[in-house]
Amino acid sequence: MNNRYLTPLTILSLVWLNACTPTRVGDQVALNSPTSWQHAAHAKTAQTTEAVDLKIWWQGFNDPLLNELIDKALAANHDLKIATARVREANAMVTVAEAALYPSLDFSVSGGQEKRIDRIVGVPSGQGIKLITPTADAVSGGLAARWEIDLFGGRHLEAEAAAAQAEGTKEGLHAAQVGLLAQVATNYLELRGVQQRTDILQKNIALQRERLRTLQVFLKAGLANEADMARQQTLLRGTEATLPVLTNAEQILIHRLGVLLGEPPESLEKRLAVVGPLPVAAPSIPDLLPSDLLAQRPDLRLAQTEVSAAAASLGSARADLYPKLVLSVSGGVGALAVGGFPSLAESVYALGSGLSAPIFNAGRIRAHIAAADARLDQVAANYELTFLLALEDVENAFVAHRSATDSFGQLTEAEASAEKAYRLVDALYQRGAGDYLAVLDAQRSKLAVSDERAKAETAVSVAMVSLYRAFGGGWTSASSDRVVSIKPRYGNQRLTRSHGKHLEKR
Repeated sequence: MNNRYLTPLTILSLVWLNACTPTRVGDQVALNSPTSWQHAAHAKTAQTTEAVDLKIWWQGFNDPLLNELIDKALAANHDLKIATARVREANAMVTVAEAALYPSLDFSVSGGQEKRIDRIVGVPSGQGIKLITPTADAVSGGLAARWEIDLFGGRHLEAEAAAAQAEGTKEGLHAAQVGLLAQVATNYLELRGVQQRTDILQKNIALQRERLRTLQVFLKAGLANEADMARQQTLLRGTEATLPVLTNAEQILIHRLGVLLGEPPESLEKRLAVVGPLPVAAPSIPDLLPSDLLAQRPDLRLAQTEVSAAAASLGSARADLYPKLVLSVSGGVGALAVGGFPSLAESVYALGSGLSAPIFNAGRIRAHIAAADARLDQVAANYELTFLLALEDVENAFVAHRSATDSFGQLTEAEASAEKAYRLVDALYQRGAGDYLAVLDAQRSKLAVSDERAKAETAVSVAMVSLYRAFGGGWTSASSDRVVSIKPRYGNQRLTRSHGKHLEKR
């Protein structure tokens, strides 16, 4: 075969071999996922697979102010801004890594004047030949191209690792958004709960002051004693001492909301200091499988990208064991003018190739491979652990919600009973058959139960927020990716854990 056809065919063959990438490593990790939730009120079975949109779960509370606060937080929160900047940085690094896959083309131009003692020229003169060192003016310029043929896929795998890391930063952004939404909703609901309890406490304080005033009247009339007065004063002072605690909690929650919204801590004081009720409505409990967490929770998706990046980095490290081929070409124009002689101008070019292979490097490449393999073991174990923690998170949220709901139901019944008792005692008093102090005591008991009911009601709403946070609510994938099994990206290899020690190809 003619040599002029042999070189192009050789290059095309090398490019084709490049696509085979024999050093690839699989990125699949086998996870043991339950088929249902243990503590869910209505556990979903593996046979039902309808998708659930969790993106705007907070709107289920039907609270316009909460919706407004969350919109502002999504637009101005500084944690989201930092995470967004990290995404831009990672995307730029992907371009840097992918640039190594293509030839580089550089333009250069140089020129100058030089006089060197090793450049001696004999010039005829009246006294014979005269030796001089002439001044030379040299100018050159041209283009140079260089391309490292990625024979064994090392550069491609480096680019894939960078792409996986960039995907990881996107999942980090999603995780920050999920956490932000949960924080805003939790702080807002707790604020409304504290304000509701403060209102109840102020009514209780007013009632106890009225009871103390009544005892003072009774004491003057000889119907009470000093011990009754002392007990009532103690109860009143103890109740009043709770008020600064709730006021402090209210201010802290308002300040936290201000910072979450990207504003000074005191910016929301005037608006949120206006007492508002807890939302009456609540979003329904999400009906998802445990395996759905793999597609929905950003921390799990982030852990998956870490496995993919580590697998690609291991393959890239293995590629260093194989030869590297570099093609280069350059061409341009150069001119040289030596004083006293005609100038010389000529086009120049160079074609070249080089092949290098490691022979001895004191174990550096093998150590790099071992480190990359250990890194893959780490991130695979972290992925398994993250999944277990996610399952724990959801189960705990289910338990907290059920416990708060049961407590709220019981306290609601207790509040109704206390209200009934108060009305009966008050009716007796109105007919002259009861004691006014008994009326005040019944009313105080009712307010005490109302305070506990308000705490339980807040706990129910906060537990619902925790449940949606545990499910990764607050974002959706643009591609509507609901796939829960992890497909291998690098060929048909599969990574499984072998007695918790090594990752093996199968």
